[in-house]
Amino acid sequence: MTVSNSAGVSEQQERVHDLLLGVDVGGTFTDFVFLRESEISIAKRPSTPDDPGRAIINGLGEFGWSPEEVVHGSTVATNTLLTRTGAPTALITTKGFRDTLVIGRQARPDLYALHPQRHEPLVPQRLRFEVEERIAADGEVVTPLDVEQLDAVLNRIERTGVRSVAICFLFSFINPAHEAVAAERARERGFNVSASYEILPQHREFERMSTTTANAYLAPVMARYLDALELRLSDDGADGVRLRIMQSNGGSLSASSAGRNAVRTVLSGPAGGVAGAFAAAEADGCPEAITFDMGGTSADVALCPGRLLERTDLVVDDMPIRTPAVDLHTVGAGGGSIAWFDPGGALRVGPQSAGADPGPAAYGRGTLPTVTDAHTVLGRLRPEQQLGGTVPLDVDRARQAIATIAGPFGSVEAAALAVIDVVNANMARALRVISVERGYDPASFTLVAFGGAGPLHACDLADAVGIPQALIPSAPGVLSAGGMLISDITRDAEQGLHLTVEPDAQGDIEALDDAFAVVAEQAEAAIGEDGYVEGVAIELAADLRYRGQSHELTVSLSEGQQAEAVREAFHRAHEERFGFASPDVAVEVVTARAKARHVGYRGSVGASQGAVASESASAVVTWDQARDTQILERGSVVEAVSGPAIITQIDTTMTVPPGWVAERLASGSLLLRRES
Repeated sequence: MTVSNSAGVSEQQERVHDLLLGVDVGGTFTDFVFLRESEISIAKRPSTPDDPGRAIINGLGEFGWSPEEVVHGSTVATNTLLTRTGAPTALITTKGFRDTLVIGRQARPDLYALHPQRHEPLVPQRLRFEVEERIAADGEVVTPLDVEQLDAVLNRIERTGVRSVAICFLFSFINPAHEAVAAERARERGFNVSASYEILPQHREFERMSTTTANAYLAPVMARYLDALELRLSDDGADGVRLRIMQSNGGSLSASSAGRNAVRTVLSGPAGGVAGAFAAAEADGCPEAITFDMGGTSADVALCPGRLLERTDLVVDDMPIRTPAVDLHTVGAGGGSIAWFDPGGALRVGPQSAGADPGPAAYGRGTLPTVTDAHTVLGRLRPEQQLGGTVPLDVDRARQAIATIAGPFGSVEAAALAVIDVVNANMARALRVISVERGYDPASFTLVAFGGAGPLHACDLADAVGIPQALIPSAPGVLSAGGMLISDITRDAEQGLHLTVEPDAQGDIEALDDAFAVVAEQAEAAIGEDGYVEGVAIELAADLRYRGQSHELTVSLSEGQQAEAVREAFHRAHEERFGFASPDVAVEVVTARAKARHVGYRGSVGASQGAVASESASAVVTWDQARDTQILERGSVVEAVSGPAIITQIDTTMTVPPGWVAERLASGSLLLRRES
């Protein structure tokens, strides 16, 4: 096992990294960051929701780029789950457990709903099958697998025409023998198989079954999309292009691996943004950062206390999915979020969005009032600037849209200010969830604002939450694509186990090292299959909890650590997360984890924003009141700029409200501070 072998990239990798494209498909725009001959080019073009890959291919043709390697943040898995358009899937499980998907944990999603509604499971009852088999909690075989019954079940599935099968037997994470036999026999018949011992070999049968089923549901759709995209990239003249897909944990993996492990990409796009924002914050000396990504449909926030935080318990559309992911919080607040009145007459903004088609009214086709229209009415988005370099603003149409909700406010401008106040309140609440509610003081952090709409709201949110400064990277509108450009290639492996370390440090800790050896070998083999053998480092961690707790914390560990060191590491992590530790309580180890990492491109992901000669203009912009406001291009910002000011660039617009000042850093980032 190689625990640390992080050599530099090879000459071949350096060559590939010099023709590298990061592309993020969002709900409104598709963002491109292209590295060629050590220079970065950025671009945006409208997304094509009916076929996300078409925007990528059209963009490459329009810009004349021929990358050798493409790192893609895909929304295919997420959208497939939300719209329930995945592959018809069958489930094979232990006799007596086929309704686990429906029963779940018997938790009511809405405690006070008189008529609660739950989503139907991905696999309907007629496609859930049982077979005789049983393995005990210690891995001993209680009832052998009935192979004849299994074959009969496979015959029944064949007659339905379903080609994707999820297999989840009880305690297969301890002893996978029965699942392995079932998976092999199903694959021999040509089924697309997701077996829980391969997808999620951990305890908690409901979450394991839900995650395995989701992967079986997504994998055919994801594989079909990626195969078609690779073919179109080759047809476009990019022979031998290498396609990587962003994972939910901020790393990337090969397209073929993503097709088989589609469930690992459900937070693909947002993860790239967090990775890019944290890299920018580190480069500017602000590693204690809160990232804030506001696009056209949603806003994602993440706390980075000097490092990227991961979690494994995701919920997508009321469906639990356990997979390594960047720890972020999402709200339905974006530039396209629609303003509306609830039955009580209160103004609401989102979560419904105008999306890319028809988009906000200011884009020329929509009619409903959105956040973008409010900024346009207030003069903060400038009619002389085309959004993304391609979309002109229709001020009159934006005013007409906001006018539809202006009645209670007395004027279109007052209604637009109300829309901004409401969406800011929604996003400030999200910032408090990931900071104050976890025991972190926002005053100790820097807000890193990005996305097409993030810099418009950065100062307002910093004021609302008590963050002293905001950082705007040099290319904030495409930073998610930039984060994909710098993403490391990673593969994860995990193994469930159950060890107990008593307060006197007694316990079979050697079993943890044995598990580490297994998962490290699996992770190293997986990343090797993706073509990365040299320059691979292995990172080890374990899921730990106090005896009696039902949920765990993931703690970084190393091979050969003594029992006392494992306990101390968990005590520190628990105190940091919850504010207390219990040294007198036994610690349980329930999962061993390994991450194989190959370092990706290392360098700036911001387009050059060198100083350019440009005269500033002025216009009347509405803040707390109408004020004369400087209008500057970002490249012309050399000295400090005091608000009120609007700073524009091709991929975003940023506001410097009265009482704030923007300073240019050596990296090209802008640091916004209160003047006082």
